[in-house]
Amino acid sequence: MLLLAFDTATPAVTVALHDDSAVLAGSTRVDARRQGELLAPGIADVLRAAGRTRSDVTAIAVGVGPGPYTGLRVGIVTALAMGDALGIPVYGVCTLDALAYAARRDGTVTGPFVAATDARRKEVYWARYDEAGARAQGPAVDRAGDLPEDVTKLPAVGAGAALYAGTFTDARAPEHPDAAALAAFAVRRLAAGEALSAPEPLYLRRPDAQVPAGYKAVTPDGPPPRA
Repeated sequence: MLLLAFDTATPAVTVALHDDSAVLAGSTRVDARRQGELLAPGIADVLRAAGRTRSDVTAIAVGVGPGPYTGLRVGIVTALAMGDALGIPVYGVCTLDALAYAARRDGTVTGPFVAATDARRKEVYWARYDEAGARAQGPAVDRAGDLPEDVTKLPAVGAGAALYAGTFTDARAPEHPDAAALAAFAVRRLAAGEALSAPEPLYLRRPDAQVPAGYKAVTPDGPPPRA
């Protein structure tokens, strides 16, 4: 299997290529306003660095958030379009799970911990993980200050924890998800015969743009009667 992985659910536009045994190439750029501009070149750069082409890819894993609507849409639509064009499966991976996997892989945490990303509006997207790195709670979105102490006192990774270090008292790296970890997580789950998520976005909250309350549809009048 040659698995292409990428995630645009956070300010990090991250891409990696995994050949079922190791990561062949990877690229990460942090820019919250340019996911749409950076993803396609990032994919091309990673394939070029690995000496492969898109037709060599046999599966895609994409981060499904939680995250903002625009960023998620870039990654998931790209994954679905590529999967359809190449006739290959597309798998979804919770972005927080990929972040947690990276933290465990790098030895940042060893016991129970939390992964948290910035959800803006003084909120965080978060999930709690047990000592084995399995998700035990979440994903959810809440104001950082409203989270209970049994969550905020745990070691915490991610930009959400770093941003609200006064609430998360043991914030640690990494801040952003890494597609290399996302790819390794997906390959490990698939090899074990475990299911991955559908490539559908985890928004967790209502969109900012909504139809105003009391909206009344107006249809144009017909032509005036003839004299």
